[in-house]
Amino acid sequence: MELKKTGINTLCTHYGELEDPLYKGAVSPLYMSTSYAFEDVEVKRYPRYFNTPNQVALAKKIAALEHSEAALIFGSGMAAVSTAMLAFLSAGDHVVLQKTLYGGTYNFVVEELERFGIAYTFTKGLAPNDFEAALQDNTKVIYIETPSNPLLTITDLKAVGTMAKKAGIVSMIDNTFASPVNQNPADFGIDVIIHSATKYMGGHSDICAGAVTASQAHIDQVFRLAKNFGGSLSDYTVWLLERSIKTMGIRVKAQNENAMKMATYLEGHPEVSKVYYPGLKSHPDHALAAAQMSGFGGMLSFELKEGLDASAFQKALQLIKPSMSLAGIESTLLSPTLTSHALLTPEERKHQGIADGLIRFSVGIEEVEALQSDIDQAIKSLL
Repeated sequence: MELKKTGINTLCTHYGELEDPLYKGAVSPLYMSTSYAFEDVEVKRYPRYFNTPNQVALAKKIAALEHSEAALIFGSGMAAVSTAMLAFLSAGDHVVLQKTLYGGTYNFVVEELERFGIAYTFTKGLAPNDFEAALQDNTKVIYIETPSNPLLTITDLKAVGTMAKKAGIVSMIDNTFASPVNQNPADFGIDVIIHSATKYMGGHSDICAGAVTASQAHIDQVFRLAKNFGGSLSDYTVWLLERSIKTMGIRVKAQNENAMKMATYLEGHPEVSKVYYPGLKSHPDHALAAAQMSGFGGMLSFELKEGLDASAFQKALQLIKPSMSLAGIESTLLSPTLTSHALLTPEERKHQGIADGLIRFSVGIEEVEALQSDIDQAIKSLL
């Protein structure tokens, strides 16, 4: 059977798994060794070279899920972001990045790139002409994130992919918020796809990991730098991540459904002033999201009406957890100004459109009625 031609759940469950030839176990065996033979072997295996049995098997699964040829697994999302970016940038080069980005990526760019002699430009907006206007003769990379963190803005994948290929530069995307279940950027011409695998791939708030997937030629270029940076992942965590990805399809689809219901509920709530969710027809990029996504994701953001304190609201919740990360099966929320985007200055957050009262909501798999009841009681406690 050609597994690549099957559905998302079959790919998640079976593709890239290791066989247990000795005991015929139903799950991939775990190879914990950090030292392998070097004589009379086809591959000299070493964890930092991303080629242990479990690393290789998981990379195949993630590459298949993203319709790519190859992948590498990293110790964190930011290890994946920084290694991928620097693999294609050298002193004297220039990178174009979209206006709205995850705070960690933004910090890496503004705090580190200049030390390497690399110039950068953030776009004024997210329209295709905003990216084109930012290109320079020495631009080597275009970097995007869609849906973005935390405002769920949408960037035109096909337009960026086409523009990059025409200019002979590498296009990169942080596809974490969508996950491979909802969006496959390679189908739209994006070259390098990056994930914080801590999020939807891990899905249970107990794994820290990252992934980069692309053509074999591009992965070879990332590997040349990655093996020197040493950002590989331990085989035990690789094994746990492979286990978690097996349920990613059903988890994410359940979160999609819940997020749509919660976004609709919040949009109609008298004490909520604004909701950011690409699945809503009121979202300015709804049509674009519908054209390039198969599902709108489990992430949304909202703002309470003026006079209602976002921090007090979160402290009043009884079921939904105020928590730093996202994409677990449990519902969580946070204030980006205090967490994911805390290192940005107030001016930088304002430039990205992130209000002090903004609340980012990662919708889990609980019954929607329970989530709505919790939000209702928390808001009532503030009135």
